[in-house]
Amino acid sequence: MLLSEQAYKKIDREIAKFPADQKQSAVMAALAIAQDETGWLPPEVMQEVADYLGMPAIAVQEVATFYNMYDTKPVGKHKISVCTNLPCMLSGGERAAHYLKDKLGIDYRETTADGQFTLIEGECMGACGDAPVMIVNNKRMCSFMSNDKIDALVEELKK
Repeated sequence: MLLSEQAYKKIDREIAKFPADQKQSAVMAALAIAQDETGWLPPEVMQEVADYLGMPAIAVQEVATFYNMYDTKPVGKHKISVCTNLPCMLSGGERAAHYLKDKLGIDYRETTADGQFTLIEGECMGACGDAPVMIVNNKRMCSFMSNDKIDALVEELKK
């Protein structure tokens, strides 16, 4: 087993939310739980999720590769997703992205040499009025990201 007993207990709680014959409906939650535990979703972890949910591995892979929140390649300890949709870009998103790229010394889809940060382009985060917007590790939304706020975020995450 590639996942811990605790991870399977969490997945079981998600499965219980659906009719018994529709375990596969918990696939997105199961992938999120697996990724939280392993850091990313290598093929063998996706296979294990597929087996546990009783669905084809290709169906799990389709979900994992469709949604931006799942990582099918290794990422840094802190994945920062910058909204690149038009409203954010027009409200300082491009400036914030360039500043962050320069600060970290990486481009989109790259990881810093120390393995701490990965930068990715994100789709609409549903907070256009808070632009520019970034999400850290799929869980923490950061709004109105000025250069000072970016500096503070990076320093906080380094600790």
